[in-house]
Amino acid sequence: MQQQQTITRRNQTAHALISAALLLCLAPAKSDAAQANTADAMCLLEEHNALRASVGVPELRWSDALARQATAWANELKKTGCGMKHSHTAKAGENLYWASPLKTGTRSKGKSTWKWRLTQQPITGKNVIAAWAIEQPWYSSANNTCDAPPGKTCGHYTQMVWAGTREVGCGKAVCDDSSQVWVCNYAPAGNVVGQRPY
Repeated sequence: MQQQQTITRRNQTAHALISAALLLCLAPAKSDAAQANTADAMCLLEEHNALRASVGVPELRWSDALARQATAWANELKKTGCGMKHSHTAKAGENLYWASPLKTGTRSKGKSTWKWRLTQQPITGKNVIAAWAIEQPWYSSANNTCDAPPGKTCGHYTQMVWAGTREVGCGKAVCDDSSQVWVCNYAPAGNVVGQRPY
């Protein structure tokens, strides 16, 4: 009975953390130009920690140093058209996320040609973490294996919940075509071959 109560309390705590993270992250980051290239630290941290709570690993701390490193790499990727490429930074794990621009068109009345416009999608930290967390069902903690579909992986998810990781810092850049690249760096790095994430 005691064990069942402990598990129920853990589940209630995890659900409460996920609910709190959802409330913090529903609104997109400020839309003014000064905020266009910044990642919402509180939202990203809460989303990471809600996911980590669901598997019983310690919370992460936000690292301004890792955030600066992630932002610098996102800006470097921006210079090359926002191509997806890892930085291979020593001693840090890294997750990357890319979002295409929105393409909208208008046509003047009586004209057959369209005028196209690219705009930035309203991506939040919640969207980014959810995109990586979608890998969770593919990971088997019982066997420490990944059964992802072809071309997919479990590595983004396992890095986020890696028990030995203590800090995270994220950054983003909006590219000239209004696409976005997000980078999160983790220390110590996870995804160590032969080890279990939790």
